[in-house]
Amino acid sequence: MDFDSLRIETDRLILRPPRAEDFDAYAEMMADAEAARFIGGRQVRAVAWRSFLASAGAWMIQGFSMFSVIERSSGRWIGRLGPWRPEGWPGTEIGWGLARGAWGKGYAREGCVAAIDWTFDQLGWSEMIHSIHPDNHASQALAQRLGSSCRGPGKLPAPYEDDPIEIWGQTREQWRRCRTPA
Repeated sequence: MDFDSLRIETDRLILRPPRAEDFDAYAEMMADAEAARFIGGRQVRAVAWRSFLASAGAWMIQGFSMFSVIERSSGRWIGRLGPWRPEGWPGTEIGWGLARGAWGKGYAREGCVAAIDWTFDQLGWSEMIHSIHPDNHASQALAQRLGSSCRGPGKLPAPYEDDPIEIWGQTREQWRRCRTPA
């Protein structure tokens, strides 16, 4: 797959694999304790660099990872979302994390719909999950809007094994049956 040409466009967003020029905005999001609260916690720049490279490296090794989310109107990097499956993960995940300035605009749902379609069509996954902290009510609401339901408690691998999560999810067939435009 040619990652340089991979680009998914929605009405307001561009989804593409991460690029070096995305890192400053990524590091800023991960330095924001509130924005990073449910996506691994606040990270200093050097740690953010390593997590940024892990996502970029997953594209090379697995052929997929979270997309950088670019706001079409401004060209700004506003977050990352999409397929994610690190070693020991509880399932094939579609995850999301947006910079605080992008919250409340419907960007996460719009981007997730496009990423889910791409993931089921291109990767052939039969189901997807979302691992969501029980206190993350905004992500629970988004999972519900995407058609997922709570399957109960789950467990992440180290170093997140002590973080409580619930597994939300649905099958490809459920997604296609209930699919509505963003």
